[in-house]
Amino acid sequence: MVAQLIKNKTNLYDTDYNLWILETVKKLEIRDFNSVDWENLIEEVLDLSKRDKRKLQNLLKRLCEHLLKLKYWEWEIERNKKHWRGEITNFRQQIQYQLEDSPSLKPYLAEIYSQCYGDSRKIASQKSGLPLNTFPESPIAPLEQILDENWLP
Repeated sequence: MVAQLIKNKTNLYDTDYNLWILETVKKLEIRDFNSVDWENLIEEVLDLSKRDKRKLQNLLKRLCEHLLKLKYWEWEIERNKKHWRGEITNFRQQIQYQLEDSPSLKPYLAEIYSQCYGDSRKIASQKSGLPLNTFPESPIAPLEQILDENWLP
């Protein structure tokens, strides 16, 4: 198949992504650097960083959302507090695992904290049915406290 694609001058990256990865790995393993599709490989490696950042952003948003629900959604607290606390623990652990793998992303959390909190505030309002102004505009705690496994609002 690869030979046919080369003959037809078709880019394997565009036609069979999985096969492109396998072939690229083979080329790198045997040090056949001249035939590596460098343009797409560089794009993919850069995209790995974007994916890690997006994952951290989503985890931080979900963490803030559940902390807000735990603190402000009073009529659901008895029914849902165990679930929310479990989710809070889960999101904190996932953030910690991401930071263990890529410690250089820790400053990124500080950069996106305000935006994530603002997004979480809107989501908590929509899910709870509570007015948006129920949830403070400023974060309910500093980032370090939000990430602290022993802290709950």
